Amino acid sequence: MPNRQSSHPSARRSSMFRQRASGPATTDPRVSPRTRYVVDGHLTPAPEHVSVEESLAFAAEAPHRMVLSIFPRPTAGDVDSIAAAWELHPLLVEDLRNAGQRPKLERYGDVVFLVVRSARYLDDIEDVDFAEFHVLLRPNAITVLCQDDRWIDGQEVGDLYENSRDTVAHGDVTLLDDAHLLGLGPEAVLYRLLDAIVDGYQPVLRGLGVDKEQIETQVFSGDSAVTERVYRLSQEVIELQHATTSLQDVVAALRGGFERYGIPEPLRAYLQDVDDHLTRVTTRVSELREALTQILSVNATLVAQRQNEDMKKISGWAAILFAPTLIGAVYGMNFDIMPELHWRFGYPLAIAAMAALAVTLYVIFKRKRWM
Repeated sequence: MPNRQSSHPSARRSSMFRQRASGPATTDPRVSPRTRYVVDGHLTPAPEHVSVEESLAFAAEAPHRMVLSIFPRPTAGDVDSIAAAWELHPLLVEDLRNAGQRPKLERYGDVVFLVVRSARYLDDIEDVDFAEFHVLLRPNAITVLCQDDRWIDGQEVGDLYENSRDTVAHGDVTLLDDAHLLGLGPEAVLYRLLDAIVDGYQPVLRGLGVDKEQIETQVFSGDSAVTERVYRLSQEVIELQHATTSLQDVVAALRGGFERYGIPEPLRAYLQDVDDHLTRVTTRVSELREALTQILSVNATLVAQRQNEDMKKISGWAAILFAPTLIGAVYGMNFDIMPELHWRFGYPLAIAAMAALAVTLYVIFKRKRWM
């Protein structure tokens, strides 16, 4: 298994975000915030470099309008702009400034704040790489902040700008390619985001499943390096379990607000489908974690058995060597009154006795499968 530098991903992301927030706002157009207008379920070109306030004003001018804003690399200035335009609660602003959070859902008046985490499997280093997204939702508007410089599929955020602003670019395909759903409001965009994240867990599970099968082969082949691999894979599975179970709580909270917040009936069915897929994912993750625990237990048993076999061999050879040593020690005392010391056949007889005892013990231990 390739070597990996171990550091907690949440700490890495928090440090990354603090570096971005403390530095000057970026002027690179490929990483500037992108805004998409939707009218009656169809994409409408948005002005270049439109502000957060202007986009919200556009969405509020008429019904069936919606604005989607994606911040690939949110800076402190971006968060300040969003907080001012959306009139966010100070606690919510503090959450937006801090990455490295578990999936959660919080409501502040008519604003819904979500933290969600996508995952991708890196086969070359056998690692699960997570990307964190902060989502703000209100009537006619949704904003997505990418906290790890990557989109849901793991692609670099700069590649979100491959196409022109009036077409469906990479990233928009995930959220804005279904006019029927877009007509249901910003909750539909949130559904597409959650659906894409949950679907992205499936390749991760397949990769972890392959690793588990390889580990099982290593365990029964007696590979001494397998224990470390089991522990590392268990760590990845545990972190994936934290992400999926927390996301399950988020989806449950969204479903709990169907009646109270008037979610359209067709969208409820879609969200139910996401919940079903997520349930299967969490079940599979739990099974993987349990299987790795069992593998670790089996490996410990096999190691103990191999150590027991080694101890049997060591004990057998020690007993075989003890018999000649005992005879040699007795006659090595060299007392004056020891008739065998002056006997002509004493030495050959001692050697013969040593050999006979050693051979006898070897045969006994061999039959008992100690040797």
